[in-house]
Order: sequence, then C-alpha cells, then structure tokens
Amino acid sequence: METRQWYMEYKIHKNRPGLLGNIASLLGMMSVNILTINGVEDRTRGMLLETDDDEKIDLLSKMLTKMDYITVNKLRPPTLLDILAVRHGRYIERDSDDKKTFRFTRDELGLLVDFLGEIFKRDGNQVIGLRGMPRVGKTESIIAGSVCSNKRWTFVSSTLLRQTVRSQLSEEEMNPNSIFIIDGIVSTMRSNEKHYALIQELMAMPSTKIIEHPDIFVKESHFDYSTFDTIIELRNTPDEEISYEKITNGFHDF
Repeated sequence: METRQWYMEYKIHKNRPGLLGNIASLLGMMSVNILTINGVEDRTRGMLLETDDDEKIDLLSKMLTKMDYITVNKLRPPTLLDILAVRHGRYIERDSDDKKTFRFTRDELGLLVDFLGEIFKRDGNQVIGLRGMPRVGKTESIIAGSVCSNKRWTFVSSTLLRQTVRSQLSEEEMNPNSIFIIDGIVSTMRSNEKHYALIQELMAMPSTKIIEHPDIFVKESHFDYSTFDTIIELRNTPDEEISYEKITNGFHDF
C-alpha cells in the first residue's frame, strides 16, 4: 500500500518528563513513522507523520484522546502551512477574513522565502501579489524564493537597480516555467503601450507571475483582485502601515 503523510499537532497541558517518549513509543508500536517534529508556538508541538495504513491514524486519534496531558488539535493530511510550521516552528499569519492574504515581518524573511519557494514549485497559472514599503526585502525575497524552487526569474518591470521596463522578451525568456517579476507601479504608471501589451500576454500564460504593489496594479489597470491567487504582505514591524501616499510626490522611494 502507498504511504501517506499526516500532520499531527497537539497542545501540552502538563509537560511531564517522558511525555514525548511515550507518544513516540506509541507511534513506533503502530508502525507510524515520525518524519519531522518541532515545537509550534507556545506549548504546542507539531509532527509530520508517515504511514501506509489510514486505519492506523483513526486508531491513533482514539488512543490519544485517552491521554490527559495533551489535546490533539489537528490530525490531517498536511497542508503547505502545516509543513512550514513544523519546519520553522511557527505558523504563518493568515488574514481571518481574506484567506488568500498572508502576513510576514522582516524578521521572518527565511519563512517567507521558504513559503515563496514552495508556491513557485507549482505548475500552471498563478498570480501572486506582494505588498510592502520600500527596502523591506520584497524583491530579494522573490529572487531567493525562485532559487529555492530551482526556477529562473525574469524581471518584466523593476526598480531594483535601475528602472526596468521590458517591451519584449526573448523566446527563451517566455518559458512558462519561469517566474515573471512585475512592479505594479512601474508597469501601470511609467510604461508604454508595448510594455502593457507584454503584461497582458504574460497574464494569460500558464505561468507564475508575482506582482509587487498589487493595489496600484489593480487601481491603474483593468485587472481586479480576483486575478490574484495569493496576496503577501511584508512589513518591517507588525504594526507598520503599508501606504502609497509617497507616489503623489514622485516615484523615487519606490
């Protein structure tokens, strides 16, 4: 039978000596392998498990309910967020109202890069928006995520080194397996018709596009928020406001 992975997360009420050993021994007796284990936030532990029999997971769930010192919060096939939580020991903050919006701060760049890398590995059409103030690490994170996914990145518009506005791409660059990086401000407010035609062509391709400043991109184009599959917000601090007021005074800071 084919093996499957499962994510188990439990809350510790009383961290008595030998608790983890007892749980590990139980899993061992049931021939359920522990692939990864880590603390996930306060007094919570996450495990990535593997087994060739789903009935073992049902039995495990029933047995763990008999343990007084823990409460199992999750026991399910792992999501991307589950895998990253075990890998980094923390959960990615997700907007409670808009489930496709994820929030990071600058001290979580490693987690963000890993998140982007996993998303970039997916095939097919996907559009990702990345909000953030100048010099917070947006473009650097995108490039690092592209490296992690082992995919080539192509700047369609950017202000990283100097203003880049591409009107055409080579046949090699138009590979759907590439990551196309678009600056939403440059592409909609400082471009020409040829560049915008290229943007429309890329948006229709079955490829990954990541757009910095998605709010300006939506405001100044015919695309809307339904175009985006994922929105990422990157801040210097958790309470930093992402504001575009400086655009009215010029584009230097962006």
